[in-house]
Amino acid sequence: MSKTDIFVKMAADGALTRIRNGRRSIVKPASPKAMSEAEALAAAEADPDNPPLTAQSLAGLKPVARVRTLRRALSLTQEEFASRYHIPLGTLRDWEQGRSQPDQPARAYLAVIARDPEHVRKALEGEGA
Repeated sequence: MSKTDIFVKMAADGALTRIRNGRRSIVKPASPKAMSEAEALAAAEADPDNPPLTAQSLAGLKPVARVRTLRRALSLTQEEFASRYHIPLGTLRDWEQGRSQPDQPARAYLAVIARDPEHVRKALEGEGA
C-alpha cells in the first residue's frame, strides 16, 4: 500500500471515517442541492437508467399485490395466512400472482385484517369479543 491510499470505514452509528496517510478524519456528506420542480423533472428525464413513467408504460405495469405485502408483514406463509383468515388458498395465490383482484367485500376484509390481525384471528377462532 502506498501512503496515498485512502480507506473509508462506517461506524455502527453510520458515521464515516476516512483514513489517509495514517490520519483519521470524519467524512461529512454534502447536503443535497435544492431543486425546483422543473429542474427535478429535467434531471429525471435525463436519467437513462430510470426515466419517468409515461402513460403507456404505466398502463403496462401490474398492480402491486397488497395482500402479499400484508401477508409478509404478518410473517405468514400463503398456507398459514389462508388457513388463519379462512381464504381459499387458490384465491390467495391468484390475488398475489395478479391473475385476479379481490372484489370489494374481500378488499374490505383485507383492510380489517391489516388494521387488527389478532382480533380477526381471535374472532374467527371463536375467542373474540
